[in-house]
Amino acid sequence: MIRSFIRWLRGYVRLCVAGYSPERFLNMCCYHQLFIWGLEPTGNGYEMYMSISDFRKLKPLVRKTHTKVILQGRYGFPFFLARYRRRKLFFAGLFICAVLLWTYSLFIWDIHFEGNERYPDTTLAEFLESEGVAPAMLRSRVDCPGIVKAIRKEYNDIVWVSASIDGSRLKIQIKENEDTFPEEGEETSAEDEKPVDLVAAADGVITKIVTRSGVPQVHVGDTVKKGDILVLGRVEVVNDSREVVGYQYHRSDADVFADTQMEYTDTLSLEYQEKVYDGRKKYQPFIRLADWTVSVGSLDNKYKHSEIVTEETQMKLGENFYLPFSYGLKTAKSYSFEKKTYTEEEARQLLSLNFNRFCEDLEEKGVQIKENSVKIHLYENSATASGTLYLNERVTEEAATEILTVERKETDESVGTDD
Repeated sequence: MIRSFIRWLRGYVRLCVAGYSPERFLNMCCYHQLFIWGLEPTGNGYEMYMSISDFRKLKPLVRKTHTKVILQGRYGFPFFLARYRRRKLFFAGLFICAVLLWTYSLFIWDIHFEGNERYPDTTLAEFLESEGVAPAMLRSRVDCPGIVKAIRKEYNDIVWVSASIDGSRLKIQIKENEDTFPEEGEETSAEDEKPVDLVAAADGVITKIVTRSGVPQVHVGDTVKKGDILVLGRVEVVNDSREVVGYQYHRSDADVFADTQMEYTDTLSLEYQEKVYDGRKKYQPFIRLADWTVSVGSLDNKYKHSEIVTEETQMKLGENFYLPFSYGLKTAKSYSFEKKTYTEEEARQLLSLNFNRFCEDLEEKGVQIKENSVKIHLYENSATASGTLYLNERVTEEAATEILTVERKETDESVGTDD
């Protein structure tokens, strides 16, 4: 492939050699080291390809071998320039396009985030913009180590960050951690210094307790009510006589799990309004350059009900060379409402789907569903899924610790006298 490109760049021709002795012509080309390729026999001679520089050396050989050389085609960049030499605007456009592409390659046009779940792209992009990192900035001014340090400093629950440049894209990969700890040397806020108890968030039976700070008030197997103290943030200080002489206060920290119950109810009306699209549409194409948008036409319509769908594509060369241009199409679709009624099977499927999604949300929060008694009941105009969920979940919530004071008793000393 490289050899073919070099040939095209230098230019080459296609020849047809015929006459008294074309074989002698070929031998002479070999003797004088004139390179030929694509040799094919024809009726009275041969067809072949040859470079421009070697073609210019053929005149003595043709005269000596009494052959005739017919030029059948010209190929390559030199002939391309000669063919379009009068089209100066075309070559000027190519030159300007090349300069623009080179100029665009000096900037960052897209910032891509990966691995972020807690913080959306818009939040992280706004923070980077406050740090001076935004699209349309020079690649040479992008400080990847500085970006990593800034993100780690701003968001304590991001444990790993990587910043790299791929083409005209700044790629930032993030790994988050749900368990956050204060960094070394970081000052603790006054809110964190307040003593806190852990109380029951729901009624249940304790199944597991792991205490890291505070005094546990319950044991495995105990039945608790909502609001009962599970872990106390107040620690008694006693003397040698086992008398309470003071208290130490802490911020309680523990994992307490209990078997709980939850009532579930979901009601679905059998009658509903369904969107029916009538096929009427209105389009508005647009082109976006950075923060500027140019649109063709307007989406102002007289449809009673309509929805607008926007499709936008950012232009790029290759995989990572993004350009500051994007194009898209806004479509306004007209629709009307039609009154319909769910069948019994459809109502059961929808209620079952809602219940399954509800259970999935609980499991994502770390709640274990041990059993359920949810059933679906169908009525004349509605359907209801109701029952009890038997769960095992973390049941702690924070509450302020009661501050107690200890009254010190002063010992009365009596002085006796001898009468």
